[in-house]
Amino acid sequence: MTLDQVFSNIAASFKGDMIPIITGYVITFSPLILAALFGKIFWDMWMRYVHAKYFLSQQYSVIEIRLPKEMSKSPLAMELFLNSFHNTADGNWYKQLWLGETRPWFSLEMVSIEGQVKFFIWCRKSSKNNIETALYATFPGIEVYEREDYARSVVFDKDQMKVWATEFVFTKKDAADAYPIKTYIDYKLDKDPKEEFKVDPLVPFLEFLGSVGPNQQIWAQIIIRAHKGEQRKPGHLFKKHDAWKEAAKTEVNKILMRDPKTKIAGMKDEESGFTKMPTISKGEQEIVEALERSITKQAFDAGIRVVYIAKKDFFNPSNIGGIIGNFKHFSSEYLNGFKPGGPWMGNLEYPWQDYKDIRRNRMSKWVIMAYKRRSFFYPPFDHNPLVLNTEELATLFHFPGAVASTPTLERVPSKKSEAPANLPI
Repeated sequence: MTLDQVFSNIAASFKGDMIPIITGYVITFSPLILAALFGKIFWDMWMRYVHAKYFLSQQYSVIEIRLPKEMSKSPLAMELFLNSFHNTADGNWYKQLWLGETRPWFSLEMVSIEGQVKFFIWCRKSSKNNIETALYATFPGIEVYEREDYARSVVFDKDQMKVWATEFVFTKKDAADAYPIKTYIDYKLDKDPKEEFKVDPLVPFLEFLGSVGPNQQIWAQIIIRAHKGEQRKPGHLFKKHDAWKEAAKTEVNKILMRDPKTKIAGMKDEESGFTKMPTISKGEQEIVEALERSITKQAFDAGIRVVYIAKKDFFNPSNIGGIIGNFKHFSSEYLNGFKPGGPWMGNLEYPWQDYKDIRRNRMSKWVIMAYKRRSFFYPPFDHNPLVLNTEELATLFHFPGAVASTPTLERVPSKKSEAPANLPI
């Protein structure tokens, strides 16, 4: 059939009464279509309004943590601490839809201000006391202070400043959330080795932050909220499931060739009628173990954002490579890892893509605003979150021991102890 004949057949199908019938249906149902369209627009606007109103009604705190010189806790302690963040309470339907109440979220931050390395936790003020109590209970010897928000003092000036920013996404494409990154357990840090034998993947990043020169800042934040397994199940209108766990189980079943219903591994031999057990490599066995261990832990929705800010004369492009390179310590060839992504500077590499830096300046202003608001899950800076469990988060954010010799990482100068009980009154 030629192309002319195809078009002739299509034109013929619209002859007769077909066009008037279609037009009649459109006119008849147009009020319902318009009502649904305007209802969707109004609903989205309403939810943005009540969320914004609720967020503005909250007070927020920035907590600085100063570490002791002797920190013998492994990242497992940070994992236990992070469990206290896991709060899935959204409020009832009235609070959600009328008052805009949401799950609380937190920001774990590692910051270099002209080479001075600091640890911060950003939270709602209502959570501050609980977080401080959990910190003191988990990490004896630390000091905790409420500080002014360091990010608030920075206002983007296109004539004086240059900004680079990225958000990290998973390297894995298929079932990305299911596959964990390389964690502290893979580095044997769960065994509490002596300081001289520790290989801590976070230390190179802290050393890099300490090398940042004057008139430069690097802000790294991991924004987290408790993960709720309430994704709509494919093919079901109301049934929900935890897509993260289901994807991990599916991957395990694929490797073991296991029937998800009977839980029997292997393939049935049609000739003998017996089930033939799969032969898996050591690498595949490690993948199965990592996947099964991953889904036994509490999970969080997470966004990882890094911002590099410098005065124009001090901007050092090699620091961009330092940021990206130091996140490769958490990557594994057979599991998962991180790579730069997000909506910020990655697509402005050539001069003809951005006339007079108009787009770059606008993005620089917006990314600083997004960082200040610690915004990731709701408009106007809502992005697709990663799913990270407590083991992965504790690998990315924990308090290192003496193995981190960064001179600009401020520590408590001496170990504190209680006064003897037999002192005279």
